[in-house]
Amino acid sequence: MKDFIKGLPYPLLIIMAVFMAFAPFQPEPHLVQKFDMLMAGKLSKPLDVFDFFWHLLPMTLLVTKFMLLQKEK
Repeated sequence: MKDFIKGLPYPLLIIMAVFMAFAPFQPEPHLVQKFDMLMAGKLSKPLDVFDFFWHLLPMTLLVTKFMLLQKEK
């Protein structure tokens, strides 16, 4: 799994992370909406939880790749 994450190109991960963090652009990004729901204690539906993690996935992969490559140095 580490090799797969290391093999992902940075430009692709950055584009995916930015797009998924802000999609949909109108009226409010899902990530912001789900984070507000989490802070209010209203993130309880399985679909909302899945959506929250789905929109965080590219960002998580980007951070993981960065940390793995920094650990090697």
